[in-house]
Amino acid sequence: MTAPSATARAALAALLLAGPALAGLAGVPLPATSSAWAADSARYVEGMGDVPVMPGLAPAEEAPLVFDKPAGRIAQSVMAGAMDRNAVLSFYNQTMPQLGWSRTAQRAGGGASFLREGEELRLEFVEPAPATAARATARKAAATVVRFSLIPR
Repeated sequence: MTAPSATARAALAALLLAGPALAGLAGVPLPATSSAWAADSARYVEGMGDVPVMPGLAPAEEAPLVFDKPAGRIAQSVMAGAMDRNAVLSFYNQTMPQLGWSRTAQRAGGGASFLREGEELRLEFVEPAPATAARATARKAAATVVRFSLIPR
């Protein structure tokens, strides 16, 4: 069996993330925060195609790195948000298999790793980079920092 195309995976991701909005159209009441969630739901991790951004995560100040080589893509992006690590792992453990990724053994430090079509996606929890005093308050609010790394396998 072959994996679905990138377009099909992106469409599936959009459908999965739009589920609560579709439920609202069917008459199921949604919480008041659903409009903010819906705004977040259409985003993907920059440089990683169909890897969705978990609602509540936002790009960190580091610019994403993306290299497209004949041997495969190499991409890295850092996201941060005020949420528990277990919530991040739960979201990606549920979402990524539906997009054709298979989960591998848990990584050191409590991160996660997924494989698909010769690529490995790693989620690693990292400490926030040292910051100025002005950023210290924001860093406390963004208690969880996740590095997404996509490498050829």
